[in-house]
Amino acid sequence: MATDTQLDLNTVLPEALDEQDICVQQLTAGLQSREGVMNAHVKRADGTGAAQLCVHFEPDVISLQRIRELTVSLGARVDSDFGHLSVGVDGISRPARARLLEQRLRSLDGVVEAHASATGSVSVEYLTDRTSDQAILELLEHFGTPRTGQPGTTERLESGAAPLSAHETEGHKKDDHKHGGIFGERSELIFAVLSALTLATGFLLGLSSSVPDAVSTGLYIAAYFFGGYFTLKEAIQTVMAKRFEIDFLMLVAAAGAAVLGELAEGALLLALFSIGHALESYAMGRARRAIQALAELAPVSAIVKRDGTEQEIPVGELRLGDTVIIKPNTRIPSDGFVVVGQSSVDQSAVTGESIPVDKAPIRPGDSRVEQDIPAESRIYAGTVNGPGALEIEVTRLSKDSTLARVVRMVSEAQAQTSPTQRFTDRFQRVFVPAVLILVVVLLFAGFVIDEPFSATLYRALAVLVAASPCALAISTPSAVLSGLARAARGGLLIKGGGPLENLGTLRAIAFDKTGTLTAGKPELTDVEPADGVKESELLSVAWAVESQSDHPLASAIVTAARTRLDGTPLLSAGAVTSITGRGVSALIDGEEIHIGKQRLFTEIDGAPLTKNITDSTARLEAAGRTTMVVRRGSRYLGVLGLMDTPRDSAATVVTQLRAAGIRHMIMLSGDNQTVANAVAGKLGLDEARGDLLPEDKVKAVIDLRTREHKVAMVGDGVNDAPAMANATVGIAMGAAGSDVAMETADVALMGDDLERLPFAVNLSRQSSRIIRQNLWVSLGVVAVLIPATITGIFGIGLAVLVHEGSTLLVVANALRLLAYREPKTK
Repeated sequence: MATDTQLDLNTVLPEALDEQDICVQQLTAGLQSREGVMNAHVKRADGTGAAQLCVHFEPDVISLQRIRELTVSLGARVDSDFGHLSVGVDGISRPARARLLEQRLRSLDGVVEAHASATGSVSVEYLTDRTSDQAILELLEHFGTPRTGQPGTTERLESGAAPLSAHETEGHKKDDHKHGGIFGERSELIFAVLSALTLATGFLLGLSSSVPDAVSTGLYIAAYFFGGYFTLKEAIQTVMAKRFEIDFLMLVAAAGAAVLGELAEGALLLALFSIGHALESYAMGRARRAIQALAELAPVSAIVKRDGTEQEIPVGELRLGDTVIIKPNTRIPSDGFVVVGQSSVDQSAVTGESIPVDKAPIRPGDSRVEQDIPAESRIYAGTVNGPGALEIEVTRLSKDSTLARVVRMVSEAQAQTSPTQRFTDRFQRVFVPAVLILVVVLLFAGFVIDEPFSATLYRALAVLVAASPCALAISTPSAVLSGLARAARGGLLIKGGGPLENLGTLRAIAFDKTGTLTAGKPELTDVEPADGVKESELLSVAWAVESQSDHPLASAIVTAARTRLDGTPLLSAGAVTSITGRGVSALIDGEEIHIGKQRLFTEIDGAPLTKNITDSTARLEAAGRTTMVVRRGSRYLGVLGLMDTPRDSAATVVTQLRAAGIRHMIMLSGDNQTVANAVAGKLGLDEARGDLLPEDKVKAVIDLRTREHKVAMVGDGVNDAPAMANATVGIAMGAAGSDVAMETADVALMGDDLERLPFAVNLSRQSSRIIRQNLWVSLGVVAVLIPATITGIFGIGLAVLVHEGSTLLVVANALRLLAYREPKTK
């Protein structure tokens, strides 16, 4: 069911002149390119009202939270009128109950969208002026799905509700029996076993002529009670919500069997169905525990230096700036950076890196702004320290750590349905009423063939059992949840079933060059002064200007110039201004300085390029260098040549992607075309496009998506955010160190390691294969059982055995994803 949301255009794009502004057009086009967004347009409430950005979307395909993230990625801002609640709850173990909870939540006034997963993850977006997180939590409690305080549960209460304290969590554990039943969380399984035992006992006693029939009848009735108790509870809720789920069909069939005097078969139906339900709950619990296991990696306490002493305190009491002592071979309690000591750290739980990473203290003079901390000093919660002792400075609270955010995002991603799951949901909405109509028609079979009505009713009930799509309902969610959990364990963050399936079916990938295919750390390799210019003057001017820039090329120039100018007096530059995609301008002693691409000097006023400069530039670019021309006033000082070498693993990754089925790979770069061609040729890419501004990359992605239908864009999640937002699947590198990358991408490679990309594609391919296998098995079994029961070949008992057997088969097949191993490379 489609819904829409409206955002004040002036708030989203304060720089936009009007709704015809190019920025507005790019924003609406970018949103409309995303799967699940039906339309994005600007409208006015009335003749004088403020313009509104109106987005029509399908909440089962793309969440409002994701739309807001994409809006930010496309260069816009969002209103703060929305609240977001993300909690784990007890009492959900199957997709049907999750769908019912979603319906209840969406009926609450002020709730814009709601999603619930069979593993107990609930995510709600709401309008803060119409409802609150407290009202939503009360609804969850009333529905019988209270929030859980179990380890690994993620909670993001953005509008004021406090997370559970340790005391509340312990109290919740003591009261679990209230939520699961008389036997606690295992009540359903115990009831299912009791149903089977009473059924088996009644059947065996019925074989003896010395035992009254009333004893067997009483045991069969007990089997009905134990097998139908939880099924009846769910059926009542779904019928009251005007939904007819599989539970209702099974109860009708069991009741019909009792009317016919076939108590044993009815009891068998309910016993097997309840056992199947309990095992489905176990399977969903496996996926949930796989995610909980991630959250449990972080220790519960930390040793901190305070007031000149060492104190052991709960991790939740750590403050920003605290100094934490990390002993050898222990887990690290928080995100931060090393200030004392050296060691190696196993980061596989967060980044997926297979070998420990060496860590060293942050150097004097290095930036202590979190995003600028060098990788060799950065530390993540949940990782394992090696043989050396460390002292780290805390940069994030425990609830905001990279690990906590991964767990929260994976939990929220469970609620987003995949394309196949949407198909099965639509199929069920048509199929279940069709089955009921078929059963009613079969009740009139006595007018066509000569048989008693009891035989006709029995056949109709057998068809009702055979046609219930239990396996179909569980086949896709179980595979998607297992795939998401396995990805998270392997250093991948995949935001939902849609990206999981799309990544496994696409055939084209576009790569950013700098920082993705290359190391992102260019070096100054060539300094070619113009005729009559000293190298020291060229480097002094370049250092003075570029030392005030944070561009990677500027850093390379500054580092090399500082070394080469040792002892030379340094200049001072002012009025430094970036010229997007071209270079930079500044003033030194009143003279205007320009440093940038050769193209820059054909677009600005001043002395034209000399032959000496153009020849030097051409020669360096032919050798694969990125060139920077330096002009001081009307004099050209020379050309600087820089080179960003490809990552050691890049060529191997391209080969592995081709083996995985990716047939077209291109590189998008802001560098000149010659440099782009040189790098692409070395790596074996199909195409390279250079001299691209950010908007040009967006156009290139849209063009490739038009030709190939689906395309992934791999970048760093910052400069490439608009291009990633316009791709079918946006993939960010090094997301563990970048909030922007983690939030803007559909798939985030947590480590700065391109080798994770083939694993992501292969895991998605395997997930797609298992989903297709489950789909064919579940539909095939129904296709066989319906004619077999109509013709009388199968009775209710055999139909139930095959029916529940197929359900367990697809669940077991889906759980194989939790044990998925990466293909070995040669």
